[in-house]
Amino acid sequence: MNILFMMDKRANAGSIQAVACYIRAGDEFSHNIALYGRPDPKYPGIRWSTELGAFDRVVLIVEEHINWLSGLPLIRLLSEVPRERRAILDTDGMYNPVLTVDMYDRNHADENGRACWVGRCAALADKILQPTLEPLEAEALPVPFYGYDPSLRVAPGARGKRFDIMHVGHNWWRWREVSSCLLPAIESIRPKLDGICFVGLWWDMVPGWVRDQNLELAIDLDSEQFRRLKIEVQQAVRFTEVVPVMSEGRVNIMTQRPLFRRLKLLTAKYFEIFCADTIPLVMLDPVHAESIYGPLGRELALHGNIAHRLLDAIESPTKYHEHVEKVRCHLATHHSYRNRVQELVRVLND
Repeated sequence: MNILFMMDKRANAGSIQAVACYIRAGDEFSHNIALYGRPDPKYPGIRWSTELGAFDRVVLIVEEHINWLSGLPLIRLLSEVPRERRAILDTDGMYNPVLTVDMYDRNHADENGRACWVGRCAALADKILQPTLEPLEAEALPVPFYGYDPSLRVAPGARGKRFDIMHVGHNWWRWREVSSCLLPAIESIRPKLDGICFVGLWWDMVPGWVRDQNLELAIDLDSEQFRRLKIEVQQAVRFTEVVPVMSEGRVNIMTQRPLFRRLKLLTAKYFEIFCADTIPLVMLDPVHAESIYGPLGRELALHGNIAHRLLDAIESPTKYHEHVEKVRCHLATHHSYRNRVQELVRVLND
């Protein structure tokens, strides 16, 4: 099958790493998979094409808004690709009913916003896909989409350890959990930790446009807490550097925005963190962690006594590395991009 992805591409965020993995895995099955656009050196490993009519299916990867699809690309898509050959991957749960989690995180501001979003998607595509194993919206087709690529693995010892604890991800609908759960746990054991680093956007300052766009809850920050805990902040890195940078930490913590946890939406981080030379600890419900990572997923779920689990991982790394290796075997069997390509082709063909 010939599959063309279309997306608002970003080198330091979003699904670009997954697209590169699909291209590599698709080649193994003689599927021609590409990304809409012209060659760009900022995105190594990407096959490009603007020949919309040459593809059997077009999948629009939608991360919250879809305003990026306009002008000539939109006109060409509508005129050259029949609707039944177009699909939308709803990565942010926007197709679901209006949902607010803990009076905090949300998919839409109101019913009118959702109606506009759903209406536009209905005009654009015949299928709505969501990256989950357990869709809450009956009309959304479950396609896990993100997966594990062993070729991204960083060999043990290939990167020096600069930090005891790292968090690689943007400050986007995460501050409430980080400030109320993670930072107090870190503070209680801080004298026993050597270095801590947060990598990503908006951990150093809240951008000026936040208030204008009514996003104060999405991006919040108390820099004084970071200074008190001596947490180093680094800017976001390109998608090709995410796994190597994670490998500079003995332990890496994965957080997920509350809405995504509620909808059980998968992201690239679920699997990238297991490609790094590190001990991944995921702030997920243990049952959900087990459903993705297998039985040992519970041992790597950062749940309950967070401080104890962090310190245990730092002081007993051999035990945790054994857990991680077994999880990697589980991921290679059940969540490889070879599996993901076959799953996507099957759903698009249905």
